[in-house]
Amino acid sequence: MEFQQIKNLLFFLVFLYLQMLFLNAAHRPSPDVCSTHMILPGPKGDQGEEGDCGEPGKIGKEGPPGKKGMTGEPGQNGDIGRMGKIGPIGLKGNKGNTGYPGPPGRKGEQGSFCDCGRYRKIVGQMDINIARLNSTMHFIKNVIAGIKETEEKFYLIVKEGKNYNDALIHCRDRGGSLAMPKKEETNALIAAYVNKTGLSRVFIGVNDLQKERQFMYTDYTPLQNYSNWRPGEPNNAFGGEDCVEMVSNGGWNDVECHLNIYFVCEFIKKKS
Repeated sequence: MEFQQIKNLLFFLVFLYLQMLFLNAAHRPSPDVCSTHMILPGPKGDQGEEGDCGEPGKIGKEGPPGKKGMTGEPGQNGDIGRMGKIGPIGLKGNKGNTGYPGPPGRKGEQGSFCDCGRYRKIVGQMDINIARLNSTMHFIKNVIAGIKETEEKFYLIVKEGKNYNDALIHCRDRGGSLAMPKKEETNALIAAYVNKTGLSRVFIGVNDLQKERQFMYTDYTPLQNYSNWRPGEPNNAFGGEDCVEMVSNGGWNDVECHLNIYFVCEFIKKKS
């Protein structure tokens, strides 16, 4: 074979080789730069064992209030409460209608003859003796016992310290009551009595035990026509001043009922 033919054959082979390289480069996928660093996930594993309980979580925020529920069944009746204080005394009612006249009484027996002259002498002597006894009793009451009196009542200071309730019982057991000054003259008489005895204060028959701030006498009559409170009184200073004392100048002051102090009793004079 001639040299020129061999040369052409070599060029042809080189051409085919270059063309094959070009075709391979055109159809080969571009290499992924990160493909060499990626780890593909493996197949799904088996389910593991159940873990331990974790610590309790924090208390969440309070949710919105729910809807109003149905009315429940009524509960049982509770115990009876303590009896409240008596209310103030009401107004005096109207006078009732006059009743029908009763049947006439029986005719009295005929009186006997009276020797008036002799009996008048005896009655006169009795009147003299009674007057002497009254004078003696007046001396005993006012000088020895220290009792003060008005036209209607006697007043006696009991020099024995008692609380208000015991003082009230003491006077009632002897047929009287704690003194109830219902006018200025009576209050001044008791005040002078207290001052002369050398005392600074005594219980009197006024309190608001039945209803707070509504003071009344122990016979349940309200203080409508007269009172003699000291300036700023009654003030219930210690929260339980439900009883009343009179000081030596006649002023009134609300005090606690448990105090042990002297007191004044009053007694109604019996009408002859």
